[in-house]
Amino acid sequence: MPIASKHILISRTDNIGDIILTLPMAARLKQINPGVRISLLCRRYASDVVRYSDAIDEVVEEESVVNDLYGFLRGSDIDTVILAQPNHALARAAFFARIKHRIGNAQQKIYQLLYCNDRVRFRKGISPNHEAQINFEFLKPYGDSTIPTREEIPDYYRFSIPPDQDIAAAFQPHEFNLILHPKSNGHGREWPVDHYVSLAEKLTETPGLRMWITGSAEEGKWLEEHAAPLLAMPHVVNTCGSMSLSRLTQFISQADGLVASGTGPLHLSAAIGQNTLGLFPPTRPMHAGRWAALGKRASNLTTDQPSCPGCERLRIMTCDCMRAISPDSVLQTIQDWISRKAAGKSVSNL
Repeated sequence: MPIASKHILISRTDNIGDIILTLPMAARLKQINPGVRISLLCRRYASDVVRYSDAIDEVVEEESVVNDLYGFLRGSDIDTVILAQPNHALARAAFFARIKHRIGNAQQKIYQLLYCNDRVRFRKGISPNHEAQINFEFLKPYGDSTIPTREEIPDYYRFSIPPDQDIAAAFQPHEFNLILHPKSNGHGREWPVDHYVSLAEKLTETPGLRMWITGSAEEGKWLEEHAAPLLAMPHVVNTCGSMSLSRLTQFISQADGLVASGTGPLHLSAAIGQNTLGLFPPTRPMHAGRWAALGKRASNLTTDQPSCPGCERLRIMTCDCMRAISPDSVLQTIQDWISRKAAGKSVSNL
C-alpha cells in the first residue's frame, strides 16, 4: 500500500553537491504528495543555498538539533523521515520518536534495516544511474518507481536566487564573465592546474572576457603556490576565500559560465541553469555516468581513452585520465558559449 506524507524531513548532512543532487527527488515528492511540507536537514554551511530551492519549505541546520534529535522530532509534526544519506543517530531518534514513516536503504547500513519501516533496497556501486536518478529510489514507498532520464532531471530544479547589485556592477564592464573553479576540496579528480593556465593563455586575446577564479581561502593559497602564472594574468581575478556559499551561488547565477571538475559548485551551476562544463575521468565511481553536471545548459567532457592503471585506487587529485582532456577541447565549449551570447545580443538589438 503506497504511503502518503504531510511533513517530510529529508536528511542530507554531507556536501553541497550531494545536497543539490537530492533536490530533484524533493521536487517530485511535492508532485506525488500535493500540499506536503518538506524540510531538509543539512549542515549550516549549506543552509543558505538550500533556502534558494523552491522545493524546500524549511531548512533545519544539523548543528541546532544534533544534541537532541529525539526532542526535535517529538516536538515537530514531521510524519516521515527520509535517510537520503545514512545517519545512525537520526534513524534511531526517528524510531524512538515514533515517526510514522522511516525510509532508508536497507542494503546500505544494518541499522537502517532495524530502524526503518518503509525500506528501499539498492546498491549505488553497481547502478548505471546518475546520483540524482538514484535518489528517486527513495520514492518507491509512495508507489512511484519512475526514474527520470538525465535529460528530465533539470526540469525538477527550481530556484529563486535574488540578484546582487555589487556582483552585477563587477560583471557589467565585461562582455563575458567566465568562472574557473580549479579545486574540488578533495572531493573529486581535478583537471591539472597547468591545463587551466594553458586555457587562460588561449583566452587572452578574447575581447571583453574576464575570468574569475573561485574556491576556498585554502584553495586560494594553494593556487598562489602552484598556479602563480594563472593568477598573474591581467584578465584573471582571484576571488578565493572572499565569498560565502550563498554569495557564490549569486555569483555563479549572474556570470556567463563555469568550468570545473566534479565538485559542489559544478552541480550548483548546472542546477540553476548556468552554462556549465564538467570535467571527469572515465573511472568508476568518479565518472560522468555517476556525477555528470545535469542542467539545461550543462555539458561534460571526459577522455575516450581507457582509465590509467589503477586509477580508482590512486590517492592523488589529478591523473593521466584528467590530463587527457585537452585545453583545446575546453576552449571550444567556451567559445561556443561566447558565440551564442553574442548572437543573442545581436538578435535582441534588431
